Amino acid sequence: MLILMFFIFLQGESLNMKALFKLKILYICGMILNSETAAIIAEKLLQIKAIKLNVEKPFTWASGLRSPIYCDNRITLSFHELRTYIRQQLVKAVQEHFEGVDVIAGVATAGIPQGVLVAEALGLPFVYVRSQKKSHGLTNQIEGRINSGQSVVVVEDLVSTGKSSLAAVDALRDAGAVVKGMVAIFTYGLQVADANFTEKNCKLITLSDYDHLIDLAVAADYVPQKDKFALMEWRQNPREWSNKFENK
Repeated sequence: MLILMFFIFLQGESLNMKALFKLKILYICGMILNSETAAIIAEKLLQIKAIKLNVEKPFTWASGLRSPIYCDNRITLSFHELRTYIRQQLVKAVQEHFEGVDVIAGVATAGIPQGVLVAEALGLPFVYVRSQKKSHGLTNQIEGRINSGQSVVVVEDLVSTGKSSLAAVDALRDAGAVVKGMVAIFTYGLQVADANFTEKNCKLITLSDYDHLIDLAVAADYVPQKDKFALMEWRQNPREWSNKFENK
């Protein structure tokens, strides 16, 4: 927080207390575990092509939006050393930022294997949360046993807007659980995600983020320097950036 305030001071910005409080909430709700881990994870995701970047031929997300980045962290499960490192760092994130955790919860589907690995390493019970209730059987949305009042940390593989991740948080809270926060492998760092996590009062700790990824991708020639502006421009306004490709 002191670093953030110092940066603001250097920029000559004046903030009233209300604005400063808002910035503090955003800082608390979304942050990386540490810079070293962020750089290592970013490099590994690029190396195994779990993350792909293409400014000229953007990818189409399920929402229909065009994006210069596509992230599939499930690929990490096929690489033993990387899978182990991710598990260790997610465990570290839980231990350093959340106390008194009773249960680990994974967000279906990609957060399930990561959550299982974390729960196993910590010796804790595991549950997973579906995107919605089943339409048959017991109509469960939460699979596994969780009791009202238990403290939970949610494990996710990727945070984009945060909508689906936070739907799992809502489901757990509706079941009476006390959600301590969430840990994830990677976040795009979108403003809408910051706003959504702030609104839900859910602390988010990620192993890496978009800023570290782009800096490394340019430095290591995964993408040319000339593409950096477009990549950063997308993050500022994904919909506006996407609209440029509607008629292409």
